[in-house]
Amino acid sequence: MNKPSYVQDYQAIVEVLNKYSDGCKQANSSIMKPAFNEQATIFGVDGDGKLTGGPIQGLFDTIDRDFHPSPEAQGGIVKVDIVGIAASARIDTNDVSGFCFTDFFNLLKVEGKWTVVSKIYHTHVAP
Repeated sequence: MNKPSYVQDYQAIVEVLNKYSDGCKQANSSIMKPAFNEQATIFGVDGDGKLTGGPIQGLFDTIDRDFHPSPEAQGGIVKVDIVGIAASARIDTNDVSGFCFTDFFNLLKVEGKWTVVSKIYHTHVAP
């Protein structure tokens, strides 16, 4: 019995996620846009405990308007889980425009290419 091997898929997903990370670091949404499907969504919880988010364009607008280049930012892909054409991933990032995030991504392999279809996040409270 052959077990599935996702080495090539893993590498392709890492490339997609690196576009997101690079866009955050450089505060430039045009770098990260290719990582996301045009129908993708983003959601989080605001300081009042309320759900916030919607279409992924909200992330792009926030990156371009409120973030600044952060060459000191550090991040890492903590986990990638792949089954067939579906995957999930987690990235932890420190010092992106003064923020620390844990981001969770859902990806699908659409027409042979991995794309982020949803992102949820947690913003860590600064010490």
